[in-house]
Amino acid sequence: MQDDRLIFLIFTAQNKLRTYLNNALVAANVGVTFVQAGILFLLKQSNGRTMSDLSQLIGVDNSTLTGLVDRLEKAGFVARHASPTDRRSLLIQVTPEGITAGDKAKMIIKRVNEEIKTGFLPEEIEIFKVILRSFFEKFNKNSGNKNDGP
Repeated sequence: MQDDRLIFLIFTAQNKLRTYLNNALVAANVGVTFVQAGILFLLKQSNGRTMSDLSQLIGVDNSTLTGLVDRLEKAGFVARHASPTDRRSLLIQVTPEGITAGDKAKMIIKRVNEEIKTGFLPEEIEIFKVILRSFFEKFNKNSGNKNDGP
């Protein structure tokens, strides 16, 4: 019997992938999780982002982000600095150690990305990408609409 529980399959695949990636990062002694690596990538792209900016970009609430940044700061991968334009705001900046950790993480993530493609034809990968991108279109346009159903 075919399993048509798409939501269950998507969430299960996401959880398996997150666990696999985090285990690969631990095995490579990178020192960050997949989500923390995402923060380092964003800071390398544009250093000195606010907590609000980071939380919006990675899709977590501010309290979750605070814990992630606390652990990155404790590891020496980021530092908090006062904003020169707003005394109430802190800017998160990546350190040289954070750039190194992010670069190591990127290599692991690229390797896992290639593993995902193994066993599939290029045409199948393209179809899969179209399907995944369709989620952004389908669910972004309705986000925030109070009349959205479950």
